[in-house]
Amino acid sequence: MDVEDGDAEEAADLDAAVEAEGSEIDIDGKDGRKGVAVVAGMVKLLPNAPGVYRMLNEAGDVLYVGKARSLKKRVSNYTRLGQLPTRIIRMVQLTASMEFVRTATETEALLLEANLIKQLRPRFNVLLRDDKSFPYILIAEDHEAPQLVKHRGARSRKGRYFGPFASAGAVDRTINALQKAFLIRTCADGVYQSRTRPCMLHQIKRCAGPCTGEIALDEYRVLVREAEDFLSGKSSVIRKELAAEMAKAAEDMDYERAAVYRDRLASLSHVQGHQGINPQGVDEADVFALHGDGGHYCVQVFFFRTGQNWGNHAFFPKVAAGTEPMEVLTSFIAQFYDDRPPPRLILLSHDLDEMELLSRALTEKAEHRVEVLRPQRGEKRELVDHAVQNAREALGRKLADTSSQARLLEGLGKVFGLEVPPRRIEVYDNSHIMGTNPVGAMIVAGPGGFVKNQYRKFNIRSEEITPGDDFGMMREVMTRRFSRLVKEHGSRQTAPRDEDGFGPWPDLILIDGGQGQLNAVRAILTDLGLADMPMVGVAKGPDRDAGRERFFIPGRADFMLPTRDPVLYFIQRMRDEAHRFAIGSHRARRSRQISKGGLEEIPGVGPTRKRALLNHFGTLKAIQRAGLSDLEAVPGLSTSTAKAIYDYFHEQA
Repeated sequence: MDVEDGDAEEAADLDAAVEAEGSEIDIDGKDGRKGVAVVAGMVKLLPNAPGVYRMLNEAGDVLYVGKARSLKKRVSNYTRLGQLPTRIIRMVQLTASMEFVRTATETEALLLEANLIKQLRPRFNVLLRDDKSFPYILIAEDHEAPQLVKHRGARSRKGRYFGPFASAGAVDRTINALQKAFLIRTCADGVYQSRTRPCMLHQIKRCAGPCTGEIALDEYRVLVREAEDFLSGKSSVIRKELAAEMAKAAEDMDYERAAVYRDRLASLSHVQGHQGINPQGVDEADVFALHGDGGHYCVQVFFFRTGQNWGNHAFFPKVAAGTEPMEVLTSFIAQFYDDRPPPRLILLSHDLDEMELLSRALTEKAEHRVEVLRPQRGEKRELVDHAVQNAREALGRKLADTSSQARLLEGLGKVFGLEVPPRRIEVYDNSHIMGTNPVGAMIVAGPGGFVKNQYRKFNIRSEEITPGDDFGMMREVMTRRFSRLVKEHGSRQTAPRDEDGFGPWPDLILIDGGQGQLNAVRAILTDLGLADMPMVGVAKGPDRDAGRERFFIPGRADFMLPTRDPVLYFIQRMRDEAHRFAIGSHRARRSRQISKGGLEEIPGVGPTRKRALLNHFGTLKAIQRAGLSDLEAVPGLSTSTAKAIYDYFHEQA
C-alpha cells in the first residue's frame, strides 16, 4: 500500500526520537518517515481484534513478527516514535510493507507468532539459537512385547514417551539401568522375530527373553507396567513392591530369585542416584532461568520428571540490542514449546506481563493444565535460584570464550595477511582407505567457535578419479561446494551477513595439505572466478608432529609459526576437528557399505575368510571391536590379513 508522505506530527515524533535516543536515522523523508507512513496507513484498515503481524523491508525480507490482542492498537504504537527504543525506530525506518493474520484468540496469536519466528528467523526478533531435539525414552506399544528405546523427533510411534532428557548420554545410562531393573527388551522388532534362542542380554540378566518364550507375555507386560509406573513418578511404590517380593523369596529360601529382586532394586537406586538434584515436592516441571550481561543473554533450562532431575541445557538466544529481559524470556519460552510438549508446571526466574496468556496458550497446546509461575519461596524458589546461578556461570564462560575467539580471529588475520579478521573460516579434509569409500569434509569456525550446523560432507562420486588421488578428491569437493554457493547466494560482495559478520561465504579457506593441494584448490577457484579467495595450505610436520606445521599461501614463501603461538594451537584445533569429521563421515559410509555388501568389501577378505571370521567372533560388531592379536588367532588368517582387517576398522589417517 502506498501512503502519502509528509505528516507533520509524525515528522515531529521522529525528530524527537532521534534527539532522545541518539539514533542514526535518516529523516530526509525517503528513509526516515516512509516507514512511519506505511505503518500509519495500515492502522486505518486494521480490526480491533487479535492476530499476528509481519513487518517487511523493500526486498520482502521479514524484519519482525509480533502478536497482538488488538492489531489496530498494537500496530498504531509504532507511529509514536518518541516512545520507542532505538532498535524499534530502526525497524520502523526499514519497514516497506506489512502483512497480517487475524486469529480467533490471543492464545492462538501467541502460538502462531512463535511458529513464524522459528520459520522466518526475523532480524529484530528474539531467536532461539542452539535449538535441538531433546531425546526421550519410549516404551513402544505397537508390538506384543513392548520395546524400550531412545527416541528423537516426531512422536508418531504408538507408545508412552518419557522426557525430555538433556542429553543422549543421560538417556543411554537410564535405559541401561532400566534394562537391569525391569528386563525390558531393546532389540529391533526384526531381531525379535528372527530369534530362535535367547540372546546375550538375557544371559547377563538384562532382558526377560520374551522373544523365545523365556517369560510369558502376560508376565512380561507386568514388567513393562512397572517400568512405566517408575518413569511416571511412582518409584516409591515400585521399590516397595520389589522389596516385598525379595523378602518373600528369601523367606521361601529361593535365594536365586531374591538375588534377582535385589539386583533390580540396586538398578533403580542407580537410576535415581545419577539424576543430580531430585526435589521432593516437584514431580514434573521445566525451570527457566534468564541472566543477561552487556546485551547478551543465557537461558538455562532444567528438566524435572518423576521427581528426578533429567538434566539441563544452556541456550544463548540471538537478541537485538535494547531488548528487555521480559521480552527475551517470553519469546524464548513460546518458541521452545513450539515443537515439544510442555509439562504441567513451568517455573520462571522473572515475572512476565503475559504469564496468564502463556499459561492459556500452553494449556491449549498440551490439552492439560499448564501452570506458569515465578516462585517466591520454598523448594521451587531454590530450584530457580540454582538455575539462575548456572545461567550466570554459563554466560560468563560463553562471553570469555567469545572474547578469546575474537582475539584468535584477529591474530589469524594478522598471521595470514588478511585486511580484516576472518568471520567465517572453512577447513577441508579428505578421508579414505586405499581409495575406498572416499569422503570429503568441510567444517566451519566463526566468532562463536565451531558452527556445526554448517558442516558438510561430500561423498566422492566421480569415477574418473584414481583411487587415493587426494588432488582429484579435493577438486571435486571444491567444484561442488563453490558452484552451489554461487548459485544459492550470488557473489561474495552481495551475500548477507549477520550482526557478527558471519555469512555464507568464507573469509578464509584452510586446506589440509601442502603446495600441491593448495595449487589444485586455487586452479578450481580461478576457473570459478574466485581467484581472490583467501586460502592457506596447512602441511603436517615431519612425522606428522603437531607444532611443526608449515603454511603455504599464494604469492608468499612458506613459513612456520612458533610452537607456543596461540594462533598455531587454534589452527591445530580446526584441522583436528576437520580430520575428526572426515574420519567419522568415512566410517559411517564404510559401515553402510559393509552392511550392504558384507565383509568381502574389506581388502583381502573373501567368502572363506568371511566364514572363518564369523565362526570365530559370531557377529560383525565383534569383528569391528576385535584387537589385532584376536584377529591373528582366527584360523586361516595370516598376520598381514589380520593387520589389514584391523586397520580397516581402526585407521587413524
